[in-house]
Amino acid sequence: MTATASLAGQAKKLQAILESALDAIITIDHVGTITTVNPAAATLFGYDRDAFIGRNVHFLMPEPYHSQHDGFLTNHRNTGQRKIIGIGREVTGRRNDGSVFPMHLAVSEFEMEGQTYFTGIIRDLSSNKATEMALRQFQKMEALGQLTGGIAHDFNNLLTVVVGNLEMLDEKLTTPLQKELVAEALEAADHGARLTARLLAFARRSYLEPEIVNLNVFVVGLTDMLHRTLGATIQLSNSLSPQLWSTKVDASQVESAIINLTVNSRDAMPNGGHLVLETSNVVIDETMSDRLDRLTPGEYVRLSVADTGSGIPTELRHRVFEPFFTTKEPGKGTGLGLSMIYGFAKQSGGHASISSEHGKGTTVSIFLPRYLDEPVVLPPAPMPAATSGGKGRVILAVEDDDRVRKLTVSRLTRLGYHVFEASNGVEALALLEGDTEVALLVTDLVMPGGMSGYELSAKVRTLYPHICVLLTSGYADVLAQTDELAAQQLKVLRKPYRQAELAKAIDDILNP
Repeated sequence: MTATASLAGQAKKLQAILESALDAIITIDHVGTITTVNPAAATLFGYDRDAFIGRNVHFLMPEPYHSQHDGFLTNHRNTGQRKIIGIGREVTGRRNDGSVFPMHLAVSEFEMEGQTYFTGIIRDLSSNKATEMALRQFQKMEALGQLTGGIAHDFNNLLTVVVGNLEMLDEKLTTPLQKELVAEALEAADHGARLTARLLAFARRSYLEPEIVNLNVFVVGLTDMLHRTLGATIQLSNSLSPQLWSTKVDASQVESAIINLTVNSRDAMPNGGHLVLETSNVVIDETMSDRLDRLTPGEYVRLSVADTGSGIPTELRHRVFEPFFTTKEPGKGTGLGLSMIYGFAKQSGGHASISSEHGKGTTVSIFLPRYLDEPVVLPPAPMPAATSGGKGRVILAVEDDDRVRKLTVSRLTRLGYHVFEASNGVEALALLEGDTEVALLVTDLVMPGGMSGYELSAKVRTLYPHICVLLTSGYADVLAQTDELAAQQLKVLRKPYRQAELAKAIDDILNP
């Protein structure tokens, strides 16, 4: 038998395995284009096999995975970092009829003829009766997240216009009463910004700034303040693991979560009681994963807040993480505390769970992934240069919202910059073709017209490497993932922002 015949025989065997496999099998190339698909995959997703070939695999994914996928591939090619390859995890797929379903995805990487390919083996989990209720709740929370994220994004654009115009108006006022009225309006706008920040946390669209932390440090550091907040009738104690693993999370979100949970416990114990803050290391296996909404098995750090308060009735327990849902009396809670914690935990790669018995108490636990990499020791950052103004330097401002764009141009002009403006990425690229003097691109992240601010910035940095980039956003959504931003060394200025914040962000970029 010749070598060619042997190879042909092996190919036929592999093809037979592919055709008869019960699990869906899909192969993609290095940019996500589908090259092979088996009958099980066609049946699972509800497409003819020919409809797969040549298309980007992200058409089989709902948001946020649809928009995230290409960024994950890019990040993997640039950094070699693996998020799912060789690990396997539960994700969500989208069928031809638009329905979504839970699936287990295992991905392997291989090279053939000098090209990199990825093979995904997909197992449908929707037939598992134990996951059906969790799927419905997942879909409900995803829908709520998309709704609140969209509302908060639009609201932040409105607040940007309100704050910016109030600041410019304040410069022209002369009497104390006039300035007091503007100050009160700005304070109200800041309160609105905090409200939208909580909504975005639930929607998992916050721009997180993770750092390596030990949760014991936060608990100990907040203990004195919590004693004062809780009052003399509540006994506060800690149960901290002495060998607690590190985790990489946004420190401000952790502090906010601890404070929110302890205040909730205080309100549930009006006549006093016992409150315990506990940290521990946890290894999630498949059994625990089923109980925690299919949290990816692995090593986690758990932070729990347990009280002896009134507890939550069984019929209400499944709703506690929904935004604006609260068991407190009217006027005594916004209903955003637990939803913010849930979103923060999910966006950080973890989970939040609650156990409660009516009349006996409640325990809320936050699971955060263990951080295994060695911390990188960076040299001290240089002191930022004082903001010196534009001095005629050229900035291209790109914003699809007319009011926000008008305000942005006014702000930049007042800082001394010469400003070009565009309403979308196509206009921006056309402007740049005729002007090479632009020093900085300031662009919104989420824009209609087929090109996001992130995609625009990538094109500009490729075509015009001398141009710096500053991204702005009412929410750092799927287009502004933390890992991707860090890899590209991009900075995001979150809306609504003050004039001083804009000036400092630009100065930090142009005068590092």
